[in-house]
Amino acid sequence: MNIRKYNQAAWDQEVKRGNKWTLPVSPEVIANARKGNWHILLTPAKPVPGEWFPRIEGSDILCLASGGGQQGPILAAAGAKVTVLDNSPMQLQQDHLVAERESLNIRTIEGDMADLSMFNDKSFDLIVHPVSNNFVPDVRSVWTEAFRVLQKGGILLSGFMNPVIYLFDYELADSTGVLKVKYSLPYSDETDLEEKERTARIEDGSPLEFSHTLDDLIGGQLDAGFVITGFYEDRQRAEENEPLAAYMPTCIATRAVKP
Repeated sequence: MNIRKYNQAAWDQEVKRGNKWTLPVSPEVIANARKGNWHILLTPAKPVPGEWFPRIEGSDILCLASGGGQQGPILAAAGAKVTVLDNSPMQLQQDHLVAERESLNIRTIEGDMADLSMFNDKSFDLIVHPVSNNFVPDVRSVWTEAFRVLQKGGILLSGFMNPVIYLFDYELADSTGVLKVKYSLPYSDETDLEEKERTARIEDGSPLEFSHTLDDLIGGQLDAGFVITGFYEDRQRAEENEPLAAYMPTCIATRAVKP
């Protein structure tokens, strides 16, 4: 299976379904951002700390796998020069929608988060990368490409899933509320789901996911050359149907700097 093509179509479908990460921000959010009153999310609920950002006005920012009309338009309204790269054309259309509605200048590019060959070295001051690398098999390529296209002193802000969530049998959890360990890590929807479950997911058009080890998620950033200078945990909200969130944080965010 061509995972990129499959997940591209799946995320186009998520836009039609109204997934929360596909819903463009309101005019009120943009108006506040123009006044300097703004925040963005890398993970489901906790805003990124203000001190994690460089000076935004005039900065070249790449919103990486970050379509949906959310982070990019807010940062553009705050004064940044914004490029949004996403695998889903319909996710990018959400950024176009806000840009046209609010007269914002946002460049959009359809592409693979693990292949930034369309950008020169040292092109950006900041990369914003919300939870999304669980939709690609190889996360280390994401880190090495991000490092390459950042300026010296540039910042990578990333959100990702805690891999522990992929241990459990969620079909059992949905039907009984019982969390039972079923899978080993790293996990892949493509190879670890039973055939019946995988077929049902593909027929539904749901995106396929991949866990990554902490060695790849955090150690991979260090191996790419970054220095990690910030860290926090977050958890999914009740409406996101993540039973493990009742017991522990399910998401991680990091701030990494290119020395």
